[in-house]
Amino acid sequence: MKLIEELKARGLVEALTDPGIEAALEKPMTVYCGFDPSARSLQAGNLVSIMVLKRFQQAGHKVIALVGGATGLIGDPSGKSAERNMLTVDQVAENKAGIRENLSRILDFDGPNAAIMVDNYDWYKSISAIEFLRDIAINFRVPQMLAKESVKKRLEASEGALTFTEFSYQILQGNDFLHLYDSYGCQMEVGGADQWGNITAGTDLVHRMRGKTAFGLTFPLLLDSTGRKFGKSEGNALFLDAGMTSVYDWYQYFLRAADADVIRYLKVFSMKSLEEIAALEEAMKKDPEARIPQKALAEELTLLVHGEEGLKTALGATKTLFGGDISGKSATELEEIFRDVKSGGLAKAEIVGKPVYMVAAAAGMFKSNGEARRMAAQGGLSLNGAKVDDKRLFEEADLVDGRIAVLKQGKKNNFLLKAL
Repeated sequence: MKLIEELKARGLVEALTDPGIEAALEKPMTVYCGFDPSARSLQAGNLVSIMVLKRFQQAGHKVIALVGGATGLIGDPSGKSAERNMLTVDQVAENKAGIRENLSRILDFDGPNAAIMVDNYDWYKSISAIEFLRDIAINFRVPQMLAKESVKKRLEASEGALTFTEFSYQILQGNDFLHLYDSYGCQMEVGGADQWGNITAGTDLVHRMRGKTAFGLTFPLLLDSTGRKFGKSEGNALFLDAGMTSVYDWYQYFLRAADADVIRYLKVFSMKSLEEIAALEEAMKKDPEARIPQKALAEELTLLVHGEEGLKTALGATKTLFGGDISGKSATELEEIFRDVKSGGLAKAEIVGKPVYMVAAAAGMFKSNGEARRMAAQGGLSLNGAKVDDKRLFEEADLVDGRIAVLKQGKKNNFLLKAL
């Protein structure tokens, strides 16, 4: 299957600037995608762009990851209803380093077809205002700029409160394409659907200034089946940096993917063939409770982003959460793993030496001592993965690092006990 056909089959083509793209891609081409350095780590939403670049690279095309060190200082108005806070040069430099590390885990920056990372701050930092207006901005027409959908939507959403700085963003991004065309022979830009106006600013500029055809490809913005933006977990962004989003949370996000979403996610993110994905879909239809596609997705993306050690950590944490085995886990790790379960705290003097069932009731796990005692007597109460009866006393050694213990009622109901 040709690359564009495969991208379409995977739901990764929203629009093409030229129907000739498919024929042009029969020969190696240089393709770029821009990344906004607004944080020191990329997010799960950026993974769509990265995987598109990865597919181009594996198909033998040269890929460029452009970090907008200059445009990031301005802020892209596309898809935004309000002006963004501007970053300092130092903040952008720090974020750029983090993005390079993120990308290096997925794209190949070594070998004969190594990916390239560039920063548009390098070619804008020494340009004066006069040079910008005379040599760059002169190539753009205001009516065409106003006609861009991203500009029209922003003007409507903000009642006209679009600054000239933001308005000029498409000039800079369009000129980026021209610069990459001249410096690297880059002929294509890819990006999300909200980047269409910026991408066409570049293709038009290359055609006007160099008399050559340049191409653009956009892919749909990824939403889940409820219409929520992909990569947002309970209002928080899902980052590729394990220091900002734990490996466990990353794994769990994909493991919890809804049946209505998981096959689409596999098509977008997985390097599995479409035939393999179809087989996973059949497995889900036969046994949806087994969540076979979700496990495949979570494992593949955790391995891709966090490596073998990251996957091992995530699987171990999942085993702890659902299996109750806490061996080798620190109190901090347990707090992270059991962050979303019910919890309660007691003074250590109210824990050590007391019957476990009484401690569980006092901490709020049960409504009464009687209920807790019956559960323990029936073998339904566990402490740190081991069942306890109604005579078992809490020992100081049961508190991990002297401050955490995990109680469980039955097979699923975990409770995190904290010694205050």
